[in-house]
Amino acid sequence: MALGNQTEVTVFILQSFTEDRGLQATLFCCFFILFVVALGGNGLIIIAIHFSPNLHTPMYFFLVNLAMLDMICTSTILPKVLQSLVADNTISFSGCLSQMFFFTWSLTSELLLFTAMAYDRYLAICRPLHYGTLMSGRVCLVLAAFVWTSGLFNAFLLTGLVVRLSFCGPNIIAHFFCEIPPVLLLSCSPTFLVDIIVITADMFLSGMNFLLTMASYGCIISNILRIRSAEGKRRAFSTCSSHLIVVTMYYSTVLYAYIRPVLGSAGLLDKAITILYTVMTPALNPLIYTLRNKEFKASFKKLLLLFSK
Repeated sequence: MALGNQTEVTVFILQSFTEDRGLQATLFCCFFILFVVALGGNGLIIIAIHFSPNLHTPMYFFLVNLAMLDMICTSTILPKVLQSLVADNTISFSGCLSQMFFFTWSLTSELLLFTAMAYDRYLAICRPLHYGTLMSGRVCLVLAAFVWTSGLFNAFLLTGLVVRLSFCGPNIIAHFFCEIPPVLLLSCSPTFLVDIIVITADMFLSGMNFLLTMASYGCIISNILRIRSAEGKRRAFSTCSSHLIVVTMYYSTVLYAYIRPVLGSAGLLDKAITILYTVMTPALNPLIYTLRNKEFKASFKKLLLLFSK
């Protein structure tokens, strides 16, 4: 299918955050810092875990996968955002589809990965005697493969639906990147069926993973409350508190953005919410997971000493 046969629009225009030059420069600096922090922080997590044998456990294996997904999400969105703030805010049709595909892939995979991480913490706290068997290396690989392939399938499905549409009218996307809902608003073809499929997929993935994650943490919290010693409760909760913070922050923004009543709404509040889970969360994840983790900090210090010699 040739794209040229499907659409008369070859270039989309991304909506700018502001027309104020001074504010654009400020936003550029902020987004650039977040971009560097997200890539650098997540990259350091991957390197530190790879070179630290004591961190080769299921929890850190899933953390590496999370870091990789955060890097994909950030690299998909922020370079074009930075470019639009200082130069051209246009994006080609193929570039828009690519951005849409990789963003959908990373978002879907991250939702599934949070569920896998919650299941890992549930087994570690609620079924510690069987943890080694139930969360073996093979099980971890199967779960990771399921997370990545399911996200890939969803990205192919939803992006493929958009590719089949015609775009022959307005080409201004009311958003700062190519997300599916605002792009659908520009289609000249009927989008009712596509809208239903997109909303159903988003609600199913978000809702299902949210319920499974909350069910896991419900069991975890119930188990922790039955521990008699305060020290035991503190140690048990410390193993999952970082993940719980990230999950709460991520789902509170994603659920708002994808289950809002008006499809494609991209007002100022929607943009702010989107920035939280596409830009802020990938940048904050390394800080949340490392600052609260003594084991990781000790391994990271040893790694720094090793490389400094």
